[in-house]
Amino acid sequence: MTSTQTFRDRFAVVGNPIGHSLSPAIHTAFAQQTNQAIDYRTALVEVDLFEQWVHQFFDEGGHGLNVTLPFKTRAFALANQASPRAQAAEAANFLMRDEAGDIIADNTDGRGLVTDMTVNAGWPLHDARILILGAGGAVRGVLPALLAEAPQCVFVANRTPERAQQLAERWSSDAIAVSGGGYHDVPLVAWDVVINGTSTGLSNEMPALSSSMIFAPQCRGYDMAYGRAPTPFMAWAREQGVAEVMDGLGMLVEQAAESFFLWRGEYPETPSVVSSLRAESGG
Repeated sequence: MTSTQTFRDRFAVVGNPIGHSLSPAIHTAFAQQTNQAIDYRTALVEVDLFEQWVHQFFDEGGHGLNVTLPFKTRAFALANQASPRAQAAEAANFLMRDEAGDIIADNTDGRGLVTDMTVNAGWPLHDARILILGAGGAVRGVLPALLAEAPQCVFVANRTPERAQQLAERWSSDAIAVSGGGYHDVPLVAWDVVINGTSTGLSNEMPALSSSMIFAPQCRGYDMAYGRAPTPFMAWAREQGVAEVMDGLGMLVEQAAESFFLWRGEYPETPSVVSSLRAESGG
């Protein structure tokens, strides 16, 4: 193998924290499926060193990066070029360097979430009333894809109401009403889908939601986080009588599949990878 091929095959997922990441196992499985050799690792990077570290990674021959908390908006900002998906979200979970030396940003989170919800789980999003918790980079990354499914309305609830309102104002249109506010500003309508896009689960916490919320009889709850045990959001959703609850493992695998395709030109099969990861975690 030449040195150029070695450089081309170097990948990583960068974040802080990052020890919990399953991305190396997922991409290794994809590589085995497609008979490709890659080196994919986790990278714990100090918060104030992110941009410096990314440039060094590519200068040393790295080919591609996935980006997770808390760096998605900064990944978008540092890129020389950005896909329409990344531009819409103003956040990126995918970076690569092209032959001209430019860093390219993309965002595969939205496709990952929608594919997991609509294809894998069979949840209808068209004409649904969707409540989203959080207004950070994770939510910004998936909101355009959710709106492309033509829901009836979307409310973004956040600890800091102003952030939710600003995000909602950007995406509200005549076709779809998008509004935002604090956790206690959630309208008293029967929500069909509730999505947790906050990072509270990492500290075993829940957003401070009102006890007066209303859920449709077939309401679904989705936590973009994942873990060996049900997340606090999943436990809360079940206590509220939410009909179906899922964590974000399927989203993680689906967004990874899109990243793998963009890097390697082959789209891997995902259900077996999700099943294998569930079995290994005891979930």
